[in-house]
Order: sequence, then structure tokens, then C-alpha cells
Amino acid sequence: FMFKTNLLLLDLAWLACAASFSPPRRRPRRVARAMAVIEKSDAEWRAVLSEEAYKVLREEGTEPPRSSPLNDVKAAGTWLCAGCQAPLYVTETKFETGSGWPSFFAPIDERAVELATDFKMLVPRTEVRCRACGGHLGHVFDDGPKPTGQRFCMNGVAMDFRADADDEDLAQAVAARRRAAASTAM
Repeated sequence: FMFKTNLLLLDLAWLACAASFSPPRRRPRRVARAMAVIEKSDAEWRAVLSEEAYKVLREEGTEPPRSSPLNDVKAAGTWLCAGCQAPLYVTETKFETGSGWPSFFAPIDERAVELATDFKMLVPRTEVRCRACGGHLGHVFDDGPKPTGQRFCMNGVAMDFRADADDEDLAQAVAARRRAAASTAM
């Protein structure tokens, strides 16, 4: 009886510790990247980002669902990182999920984003970061449409949108990147 009581107490103590555990705040990882790393101090990021964008991009927060005007954008164009203006997605890959966040089935190419596992919800999720500046964008899930089966669920505040009609040079550069990525994937 005493042995079972001690085991029960140990289990309860472990559960209490696990429930109160919060992982340390991570700094952007230094990993080998295909693009240059944009590094700024916290003060520099705060100076160029809105409070909401800073919370999401630099502190890995999440905006409230249905709060972004980018949810309703359907015009042809490019979705950029709000922190560094790196091209991430094109409208052609955007789809409606009803989740309340802009969702895409694929980034522009493998140089646009990087994926990492996070355990903030105690179960592993795949975090999506801007490859150029390391900013937190959202998460990717395996419940998206064809052709990838993935749903890149992004925070709208972490992105800017530029219509193809407003920036033809960007549209052409992104189209060239996508063509190059498609030709190397074959």
C-alpha cells in the first residue's frame, strides 16, 4: 500500500511539474540557409514592425482568427514577409480553409521558408519561419489540398501583400523562381 501511495505521489508531482513547465523562449536558430540571414537587434525589429507584427514574427505569437484583412485577398500577387519583405507565397497557392488565417498549399520554393518542430502546445507541430530573417509565420499541417496535401496556416500580420499589377518586376522575379524550382523538382 505504501509503495502504491508513493508512486501516486510521484505521478502527481510529475504532472504538476509538467503542467507548469513552459519551454524557454527560443532565439532564432543559426542554421545553414540558402539566402542571406537578416539580423537585427530587438530594438531594430521594434522600430520597423507594428506591435502585433513584432509579437508574431519575433515572439512567436498568434494573431486572433479572422482578424487579418489579408484573409479576403484574392488578387494575383505575392505574399511577403512583413519583417524583411522576402517573397513567401503567391495567390495561386492560396485557398480557403475556414480557419480564420490565410492558408497556402505551398511556398514559392524551398528558399522561401524553413520548417522546425515546436512543442509549445506539448504536442509536436511544424513551425514555419521566413528563411531570410527567421521570423515566425505560422504552422504547416498535413490536411491541405492537392497537389501537396499541406496547409501552410499563416498569420496575416506576419505578411504583406503586393499585387502583380502594382509590382510587375516582383511578379516576374517570383515567376522565374517558381519555374526554376519546378524544373529542378522533375
